[in-house]
Amino acid sequence: MHHKLETPVTREQLAVLCVGDTVFLSGDIYTSRDAAHKLLCEALQGGEAPPYELSGTAVYYVGPTPEAPGQVIGSAGPTTSGRMDAYSPQILDCGQLIMIGKGARSREVVDAIVRNGAVYLGAVGGAGALMAASVTQCEVICWEHLGCEAVRRLRVCDFPLTVVIDSRGGNLYEIGPAAYLESLK
Repeated sequence: MHHKLETPVTREQLAVLCVGDTVFLSGDIYTSRDAAHKLLCEALQGGEAPPYELSGTAVYYVGPTPEAPGQVIGSAGPTTSGRMDAYSPQILDCGQLIMIGKGARSREVVDAIVRNGAVYLGAVGGAGALMAASVTQCEVICWEHLGCEAVRRLRVCDFPLTVVIDSRGGNLYEIGPAAYLESLK
């Protein structure tokens, strides 16, 4: 099934998504990788306000390459999501509802997804130019000293994604291989 969503999202909007569904996401999403996740969690633990509103937001695990003249952003393919697993539950508990990346997630992250009615969406690895084509605006909003890992606000239009873990804990990395093995019988 195909869905069009615009950020910020609600738990109710995400509740209808199922593993394997296609999502075309539009609106603002934030880039963040492990260094920025660590700084965000330290700020939250210190009682500081986050540098952007977390409620209903989407984060994309990416460190985009510099843009060429006339481009909004350089190549913007996903990075391995597991590097953010130590931080993701805390951030989900603060209201973030969508994570975008590639690769499997830990049990703790899946539990936090279910607890918060969130989702994990997969972006096509190795297709950074395709992903960048959906970005219409890009601005660094904090931690510029992190270079490509600084937090950016991206405005996207019909960003192509796949539901990898739905809000009920259905997990494509578990269901997919099981279905394949069943097909071999």
